[in-house]
Amino acid sequence: MLRLLLVLAALTHLSFERDVYHPSLRSSASEALLSNKAEMQPSYWAEEARAGIERRLRRRGGPRGRARNVVMFLGDGMSVPTLGAARALHGQRQGLTGEEAQLSFEQFPTVGLSKTYCVDAQIADSACTATAYLCGVKTNYGTIGVTPAVARRNCSHAADPATHVRSIAAWALDAGKDAGIVTTTRVTHASPAGAYAHTAQRDWEDDAELRLECGDADPAALQRDIAHQLVHSAPGNQFKVILGGGRREFLPNTMVDEEGTPGKRADSNNLIEAWEADKRERNVSYQYVWNRKQLMQLSLSPPEYLLGLFEGNHMQYHMQADPETEPTLAELTEIAIRSLNRNENGFFLFVEGGRIDQAHHDNYVSLALDETLELSRAVARAAELLSEEDSLLVVTADHAHVMGYSGYTHRGSDILGLSDDRGDDGLPYTTLSYINGPGYRPPVDGHRDDVSQYNYKDPELRFPSGVPLDSETHGGDDVGVFARGPHHDLFTGVYEQSQLPFLMAYAGCFGPGPHACDETD
Repeated sequence: MLRLLLVLAALTHLSFERDVYHPSLRSSASEALLSNKAEMQPSYWAEEARAGIERRLRRRGGPRGRARNVVMFLGDGMSVPTLGAARALHGQRQGLTGEEAQLSFEQFPTVGLSKTYCVDAQIADSACTATAYLCGVKTNYGTIGVTPAVARRNCSHAADPATHVRSIAAWALDAGKDAGIVTTTRVTHASPAGAYAHTAQRDWEDDAELRLECGDADPAALQRDIAHQLVHSAPGNQFKVILGGGRREFLPNTMVDEEGTPGKRADSNNLIEAWEADKRERNVSYQYVWNRKQLMQLSLSPPEYLLGLFEGNHMQYHMQADPETEPTLAELTEIAIRSLNRNENGFFLFVEGGRIDQAHHDNYVSLALDETLELSRAVARAAELLSEEDSLLVVTADHAHVMGYSGYTHRGSDILGLSDDRGDDGLPYTTLSYINGPGYRPPVDGHRDDVSQYNYKDPELRFPSGVPLDSETHGGDDVGVFARGPHHDLFTGVYEQSQLPFLMAYAGCFGPGPHACDETD
């Protein structure tokens, strides 16, 4: 009998004190942690659920007419853990515990998931994904605006128009709409290039890069570089708005830009001047700007065509930008919408928060989350400017990253700080960390790095990673899709990323079809 009691006691101890999968928090919960004390009452959650049901009922089905305007927002590398962490940071910056906050687009009525793989790659890059979500075709890793018949780095394959696929921006222009692109990266970078370029190599942004790989190949057999295509070829040369970074791709290597960045082109062509000359020949109003002051002077009455290149390379991270020279993504978005909205037929606009991805590659969590919040602000501004009745807003990502959100930490703990939990070695770890990347810190004398010694207010602190790499990798996770406006309910479910442009064009009644306008009750 005594033996039985001892066994039962041991089992009870294991059951209640030794749950190795779900350990207890290291300190007791406290109501003082909550910024909203009402959460302690069950009635709070019942009321929250009731309000959520009512919101859904009011919007069930949503607008069923035609989407005059379509705006696609792309958070480059905006994985689901990135959304969760950015949401917490957003709330904590407002003095809340944080987890209960929402990003602007998380309030949209429809959410889905898209699958991001390439034809030849399990985990995607921003080139093949741009071809999927802008052109409706999955293709090979590193290639843009072409079919999978084009091999990456093949110097002649993409010169054949038969290999080209057209983007939703081109479909919109065919329908008499206007089109434009906004990005915080170079306007010739992989994501925005998906709207207008056809290339076997995403890095061929200027002719010097193309020549570097293709050498003495017959120029007549080569494709054009991406910047040249934007200025000289359809649909890029028809875009009413082009805003972002990347002046160096447009200038000859014998010049420096307004801020001292050398040009990269080897062909002696100044493509900014070529863009201006093209608009003069068409007898249309136009303006090239390179800083925020110039841009804001045009905000109330923009010209027909607007080219804004605000950095030689990518635009600066928002947390590190000079507000005198660098416009925010929300400001760029607003001016683009005000410009394009003058067309009575409507418009298609692509807006990219491109530096989320680049911050993640460097394991810069603070910068990645702040760039996500900047995208959220841009979406919020668009939602204020455009009616839900005639404008479809879609927010998504191209691919994931390998940042994890882990540990057993109390509500409201600093999302950019340490977990309440510790490793089995007794040392702390961060709530956010990476599977791989330059934040790797090798053990010293067999002991893991003590991460409590670092300044987590430093935006360029590299958060810890498990595998040493010069650049953190993308992840193969599905990514979120958020929609608001006519036919938003089409975007629910789990589907191929290449469905996205067809869904948007369906709602807008343009492109190859089918169209919502063709439907009869």
